[in-house]
Amino acid sequence: MENKNYNKATQAVWAGEDNPYFKEAVTTPIVNSVAFAYNDLDKWYDISVGKEDGFIYSRNTNPTVASLEEKIRVLEGAEAATAFATGMAAISNTLFTFLKPGKRVVSVKDTYGGTSKLFLDFFPDYQVEIMLCETGNHEEMEIEIAKGCDLVYLETPTNPTLKIVDIKRIALAAKKVGAIVVVDNTFATPINQNPLSLGADLVLHSATKYLCGHSDAMGGLLAGNKELVQKVFHFREINGASLQADPAYMIARGMKTLELRVSRQNESAMKIASYLKAHSKVRDVFYPGLETHIGHDIAKSQMRGFGGMLSFALDGGYNLVEKFLPSLKLVHLAASLGSVSTLAGPPRTTSHVELTEAQRAILGIPESLIRYSVGIESVDDLLQDLEDGLKKI
Repeated sequence: MENKNYNKATQAVWAGEDNPYFKEAVTTPIVNSVAFAYNDLDKWYDISVGKEDGFIYSRNTNPTVASLEEKIRVLEGAEAATAFATGMAAISNTLFTFLKPGKRVVSVKDTYGGTSKLFLDFFPDYQVEIMLCETGNHEEMEIEIAKGCDLVYLETPTNPTLKIVDIKRIALAAKKVGAIVVVDNTFATPINQNPLSLGADLVLHSATKYLCGHSDAMGGLLAGNKELVQKVFHFREINGASLQADPAYMIARGMKTLELRVSRQNESAMKIASYLKAHSKVRDVFYPGLETHIGHDIAKSQMRGFGGMLSFALDGGYNLVEKFLPSLKLVHLAASLGSVSTLAGPPRTTSHVELTEAQRAILGIPESLIRYSVGIESVDDLLQDLEDGLKKI
């Protein structure tokens, strides 16, 4: 289904669901076959070398996975897409595809902890030069990009402090030096933001989060320029970080309600952020929907909604976090996000558990920070739960 005039809600339901392979079934079936057989050896060969569409071996491609890939391709307005076993597999396979010794990366300091670990600990061992700029300092990024780089990696909004990067502005600077622009769109989702339309070459997601939306399947997705996606696909099929049919089915099923869920979460998060902003026991609130947020104007220009993720710092130390979080009743204290149920936790046990307290401090992540992923519960109930918890500290 390829109709750019359809609303995102319609695309989320129908994209990837009209493949004739699935015949009369109204739901994409789970195809758990490892291999696919052909009596016609010429056809088998043509499919194997890519001359004809089809499936050979599920480490490479699979009908259920292909349906999911088509869904994200349409939602992101991309030429092609490919899937991975996890979100970190999508990130690491994409980066390792394009980064070789002598290459240079320009990125921001505020990226997901696993991504930061790749930049700080892994790629230096491969003689890849990594330049991490202050997130939001676009002038610094433009200067570093102009010095020459091969890849620009962005995350916006960032995890966990919801900082905003001007994708269009940085992509323009990257194009001048021929750099590939990769954007992690996990927090925003394609409902709220489409980086490819802003100049990015590739957009990736931890599909485990909002796309799946139910905390019951793991996966990663990459979409964008066909030639670039194909390069990552070839790396992934040999690397072996393939997505299985069962989680692909569950993620695709979750995506059918993506627009409904995200719309609800956008609305609820805005109300919760505003409530916390006015509370005397909360020092800071990080949510791009707030007019006081330093990146609000940029977010407003490139996002259609501000997302269901927010973070806030209590007015005190980590001891308050230890007292406050267990008192909440409508929250899973767990290291994930984007689910139908509300999830919360401090970065030291969630997004940046891989980093030391000193490293988190350098990134501007206070130990009293709480990352709060708004679910689809009644916002009135969530607000009362927060109020009850804050009264106990």
